[in-house]
Amino acid sequence: MNLPEVPGVVHRFVELPARGVCLHVAESGPIDGTAVVLLHGFPQHWYAWRHVMPLLGDEYRVLAVDLRGFGWSEAPRRGYTGVELADDVVALLDALDLDRVHLIGHDWGAWLGFMLCLRDPARVERFVSVNMTHPWPTPRAMLPNLWRMWHTALFEYPPLGRFVLRRQSWFVRLLLRFWARDAALLDRETLGIYTDVLRDPAHARAGEQLHFQYVVHEILGHPRGRFRTARLTVPTLIIAGGKDPVIPPSVLGGGDRHSDDLRVTIVEGGGHLLPEERPQVVARQARAFFAEAAPRERSALR
Repeated sequence: MNLPEVPGVVHRFVELPARGVCLHVAESGPIDGTAVVLLHGFPQHWYAWRHVMPLLGDEYRVLAVDLRGFGWSEAPRRGYTGVELADDVVALLDALDLDRVHLIGHDWGAWLGFMLCLRDPARVERFVSVNMTHPWPTPRAMLPNLWRMWHTALFEYPPLGRFVLRRQSWFVRLLLRFWARDAALLDRETLGIYTDVLRDPAHARAGEQLHFQYVVHEILGHPRGRFRTARLTVPTLIIAGGKDPVIPPSVLGGGDRHSDDLRVTIVEGGGHLLPEERPQVVARQARAFFAEAAPRERSALR
């Protein structure tokens, strides 16, 4: 499948021998600008940021990464735990000689952003999480909303997950349109750009493994207090959709007790695909948040 064209965006493929994978990166903006790394959600890839990239690219060097197994990145059989995917991003920063970056993640990409900030806080100056909760949601808030994750049951168990993703593209299209809260937002061509990649058996299996590894390593870790003693030292902004059908604003409380600087802003009427629904809002909020970095900190990003 050919790469979709977006004005001002160039593409590169970065080999990460120590990680056993080659990652695709879509890039825009000045090469000497402050680096902003974008991590996509599921079942998307770099193209989900197509509207946000030009809104940041006048000032920042914007790098939209295809995670292992997604988009035009390689899809090896292993390496899909949150920790492993976060380690891929660190290895990519090393390969690109980027010591410290701003980070924006959406959906699964935002979850990986939290993993990266907790494991390697020195690599991230400021983090913006879009349509994702922090690692410390309270049971009182989460339990009444678990039903919202019903769709993951069709993706997370081998071999059902890969079959649905590869053979039942209508279901993936339906989910994306529902998450956007406006079925007209994503036209047939755009939906095809997402679902056609999943026709490849390796990429369909990667989508399944992303969910399966979360069940094995993340869900079972929450009751055991996996993140209980972890502290988020990277200044973080959560941007939530007021009408998000997957991660509603009601689950976002409680993170301030585990963070040095964690803020939440609600986009009224927004759904679960804010980078495509409200790209201007995402870019504006991110720019204002990044601009708060002290001059000394900003110079360290270059």
